Amino acid sequence: MSSLSLIDRIDAVLPQTQCTKCGYDGCRPYAQAIAIDGAAINRCPPGGQAGIKALAALLDLPALALDPQCGEHLPLTVALIDEPHCIGCTLCIQACPVDAIVGANKLMHTVLTDRCTGCDLCVASCPVDCIAMVPAAGEWTPALANAAREHHQQRQRRLDASHEESFGLAARTLANKAPLSLAAGTDAASRQQVIADALARARARRQKQ
Repeated sequence: MSSLSLIDRIDAVLPQTQCTKCGYDGCRPYAQAIAIDGAAINRCPPGGQAGIKALAALLDLPALALDPQCGEHLPLTVALIDEPHCIGCTLCIQACPVDAIVGANKLMHTVLTDRCTGCDLCVASCPVDCIAMVPAAGEWTPALANAAREHHQQRQRRLDASHEESFGLAARTLANKAPLSLAAGTDAASRQQVIADALARARARRQKQ
């Protein structure tokens, strides 16, 4: 069996949340580390014990307990943006590994819940703390995992095409731009008022903290 085919089989077992909690830059790099470098199979909190057992069966290895340093297995959540408090900074758009957040610079953003993997990478990126993780409507399924893999790959292809330094911060900042939100269709005066109101609310929230 070649390394590439083994990587594909391991990647197929991983949940494709792209959360990086394993310590690698997504599910595919973690699969490569397991196949090539012998990385531990118990570093994926979203996959939980069931995922570890599946990897153990695939690789004929003992099923270890989930490494607590990587986090704990929790019910599926999705990101929710408190849109009235969003200042349109685009940092969450840049952080999302599957293009599940849409918006435009200085305009409010929103989450496409059917794309969100619950990775929570957007939460820490928000400077006004207007993103929360809330319970998802259903369970994570193989079909959702396959869709998340494709969305992640599409994003990576866009980054690769946009900048040679595709893994750097500059590339993510400049290239990872989602489509404009509906608010972009309003007139200039209305947009400026929305932005001003959002900034005022953000300042008020910070003063209360």
